[in-house]
Amino acid sequence: MRPVSIWLWSPWGLLLYLMCSLCLGSPSPSTGPEKKAGSQGLRFRLAGFPRKPYEGRVEIQRAGEWGTICDDDFTLQAAHVLCRELGFTEATGWTHSAKYGPGTGRIWLDNLSCSGTEQSVTECASRGWGNSDCTHDEDAGVICKDQRLPGFSDSNVIEVEHHLQVEEVRLRPAVGWGRRPLPVTEGLVEVRLPDGWSQVCDKGWSAHNSHVVCGMLGFPGEKRVNTAFYRLLAQRQQHSFGLHGVACVGTEAHLSLCPLEFYRANETTRCPGGGPAVVSCVPGPLYTASSGQKKQQQSKPQGEARVRLKGGAHPGEGRVEVLKSGTWGTVCDRKWDLQAASVVCRELGFGSAREALSGARMGQDVSKRYECANFGEQGITVGCWDLYRHDIDCQWIDITDVKPGNYILQVVINPNFEVAESDFTNNAMKCNCKYDGHRIWVHNCHIGDAFGEEANRRFERYPGQTSNQII
Repeated sequence: MRPVSIWLWSPWGLLLYLMCSLCLGSPSPSTGPEKKAGSQGLRFRLAGFPRKPYEGRVEIQRAGEWGTICDDDFTLQAAHVLCRELGFTEATGWTHSAKYGPGTGRIWLDNLSCSGTEQSVTECASRGWGNSDCTHDEDAGVICKDQRLPGFSDSNVIEVEHHLQVEEVRLRPAVGWGRRPLPVTEGLVEVRLPDGWSQVCDKGWSAHNSHVVCGMLGFPGEKRVNTAFYRLLAQRQQHSFGLHGVACVGTEAHLSLCPLEFYRANETTRCPGGGPAVVSCVPGPLYTASSGQKKQQQSKPQGEARVRLKGGAHPGEGRVEVLKSGTWGTVCDRKWDLQAASVVCRELGFGSAREALSGARMGQDVSKRYECANFGEQGITVGCWDLYRHDIDCQWIDITDVKPGNYILQVVINPNFEVAESDFTNNAMKCNCKYDGHRIWVHNCHIGDAFGEEANRRFERYPGQTSNQII
């Protein structure tokens, strides 16, 4: 999202100042390690996958029973409190709709409301312990800053998994590493472990495993490889195996979802009689390694697309629409998950889905969506159309001290030229604005050189229009 600044001008000077989430941020979280007695008897952990050690689904143990938190009314302020409970200094974000997978057991907290300065989650308002109308598809997660509280005692923090996890996967060409064109579509499968990149033993390796790896890397499918060549090559190279026994069924969106085993540190004999797993992926329409591939793909007959993505900011994201009987329609999000989303992504020539969005997060189909309040205490709410992405708080304007009258509203996108653009001339919008003390009317909005000479002269009477400075 590009930076935005909003200004309101009157003949008497500046009467309005933008108060936005990007400027104010969240309440500064306390960094003291001391914990109040309210958290005693509670234990916290981060669970789910794929994730890093400082992020995950939040789980709380109360009365000996583990449970989750519903994402209804969840905010960054609540994430700050929970991250401190987990021993981190603050939160950098939070997730909804069970991004790290649905939990099990009780849903301990619902409609959690925190100011961000509480020392314990017990000080935050909620519906009460165990009182919730949510399902585990609404489990909340947090992304904490990778910085621990000084002197924090983690006796009440339990990591749900002590074993290793597969977080990153890559294909390394067997020859010519660093000189191959991108993207790399064939090579040795390597996973990142705490000690560095390691190979995967190919004993028991199947096409299902290859399908999952290719999907993770953004490719819709896989193809057979010349195993004899790689076997001969493996005899002349040193390998560091860290993983074996991978047994995917082919529908997983991530390798970490497949049954697998890590080699123990004291195992000296690894992958006896085997070699490094090798995968060759089929690139989709967005990945063409050479002009020859482009020509080959263009020569194939293109049928009418029956699935498309609309409303996304980037290729590969958007609202799913399906063509049936000549009419485009949407898909209900009931039971919509990563597995279902991956089917759509592969059909469109991409790899596995990274996130399955629900609740019309990419907009509803010829209708407007009003949703800001659940993503921060500030923001336009009832009756205002929000065009921001679901995970970005809305901009807002404080008019507490503004007197009724006629004003000029100016909105400037990317005012400091922090984001590269081909044309900066259309980044400013100016509108006539009328305020009666209770309501505001905005009209006659234009950008760039759409104004006539008379209108430009009228706007230029007010200071600060060109420099965008407060005076």
